[in-house]
Formats: sequence, structure tokens, C-alpha cells
Amino acid sequence: MSDQGTVIGRRSILLEPREVPLGGVRGMSVLRTLPNRDLPTVGAWCFLDRFGPDEVRMRVEPHPHIGLQTVTWPLIGEQRHRDSLDSDVTLKRGQLNLMTAGNGISHSEYSIGDGPVPLDALQFWVVLPDSARRGEPGFEQHTSLPTVTLPADRGADATGTVVLGEFAGIRSPATVHTPIVGVEIALSAGTRVVLPFNPAWEHAVVLVDGDVTVDDRMLARDDMLYLGDSRTGTTVSSQEGAQIFVLGGEPFDEDLVMWWNFAARSHDEIARARTDWETPETASARFGRVVNHGDERIPAPELPRVTLKPRRRRI
Repeated sequence: MSDQGTVIGRRSILLEPREVPLGGVRGMSVLRTLPNRDLPTVGAWCFLDRFGPDEVRMRVEPHPHIGLQTVTWPLIGEQRHRDSLDSDVTLKRGQLNLMTAGNGISHSEYSIGDGPVPLDALQFWVVLPDSARRGEPGFEQHTSLPTVTLPADRGADATGTVVLGEFAGIRSPATVHTPIVGVEIALSAGTRVVLPFNPAWEHAVVLVDGDVTVDDRMLARDDMLYLGDSRTGTTVSSQEGAQIFVLGGEPFDEDLVMWWNFAARSHDEIARARTDWETPETASARFGRVVNHGDERIPAPELPRVTLKPRRRRI
């Protein structure tokens, strides 16, 4: 993890999402904010997709992960999660699915029903440190999460739901392996409030819905404002009301090589995981078999012809 002497400093850098078509049987596109070319991680958060709002029939067939946690946070609609640990659960608004890949896991994600349904959700990944990334996989669902009230200096107080880690002295029950924070905050119309930060951690604010100004910078929906570290807090305000997501944590300074659904430290680790998934005997041994599925699966794409290198922070 990070050297305590390392200081990133205060930043105010706007990161806009890019549209990524998923194609195939999923037939949908997502807005991807992380990883960014200049910023691979915020704390240990290494990936952020938003799928929706849209009416879709989502069918994400069994596929593998290594070296990370998936954090699924629904905004609209319900999703069915199945994995190789025999988990088979439905996820609803206000609930958290947290899957820890460790050395290997596989899972699927379906919308509920046979036809298109309204769907909107945030999908995060959290990279695991060396101490946890080769461990046993795990899955947990949290149907009730703690909340925190943030006193406003104008308008109504804001309410935060602590999804992961710790925020304002309140801790989520979800398992974490690095110092981290993930919190959804609801702002009423006319509200201005200071979000308390740990100055040793870096933070970013994502506008999910509505309008928000963060330290005098207005965000468009799905924008992320990266704030760096060395802050005890930041001021956010909304004219018409907003839903924002704050993510951050201790800067993640281990090497990180990401490709497809894998988080590792080297090209060779990625290539080995790909081979294991594409070989029936090793796929079953390492990644298991997703409960209540047949032979359907997502095959791994071809590796690039160049050696995958660790992602480096440029800002």
C-alpha cells in the first residue's frame, strides 16, 4: 500500500465518462469512468461502469474474475446474481452485492423476467492488495446498510448511505481489504453541506442524478471530479436536488495490470488466468461452475500482441 510519506496533493480534475458498447447477447452500452487513462484508481477503486437508465433484457452469462471485488449498486430495477459459490440472489435498490474474486470466481448477472425492463445501476471494482488477491473467493449480500446525517449550512441536512468502508465515523458491514470509502449521498433542493474527508485519503465525487456544484465546479450527470488528497472536506451544493456517489481511500500504490475481467500484477498472471478459463479442466478447478447454469459462458477475448504493463497515475 501507499507510503505514508507520499502526498498526491489537492486536485480538481474533471473526468468525463466514455460510452463502451458491450454488444453480444447483452445488447447494451455502458458509461465507463474508471479506469481513466490518466487515473487508474481512486483509492483501491479501479473500475466504474453505469448501465442505464434504459429498458433492456440483461443477460451477462457466466464469466470469470481474479484479484478484485465487484460492488453492484442498483439504482432502478432488480438483478439476479448467481455465482460458483452457489449464491443465487435477487438484488434490489438500497442493497449491496459484494463479490470477492480472490484467486478465481465466476458469476452471471440477469435482469428479472423474459423481456426488457427498466434498469439502472453502478458497477464498481475494487482491486485487492497482495495480502488478499490470491485468497479464497467470497460473496455477501447486505440488505440493510448504515446511514449518516450530514448537517447543512444551507437548506436541509443531507443523508448518506455508507456502502463500503468508513465515512464520517460510520462503517459499512461489507468486507474490505484496504482503507476505503464508498458512500451515496442524497442532497435536497437548496442544500449546501461539507463532506468530511480523511486528508490522508484521495477522493472523487460522481454526479449520479440531478445537479451539483463541488467546490464551485458544476458537474454534468455521470461526471467524476477527482479531488486528490490533503483535504479535510469539500463543499457540495444543489439547486434542484442531487444524488452523488463519493469514492476514495488510501492511494493504491501496488502494481496493477488490468485486462478483461482480471486484476493482476503482470502480463503472465493475466495470460495464465485466461488459459485457465479457456481450458475446461482448469476452468472448473479454478473458477468453479455457476449455480443453475448449463454450458453457457462468455469466452475470453484474444490477448493483445503486446505485453500488458502496469497502469500508472499521470495526475
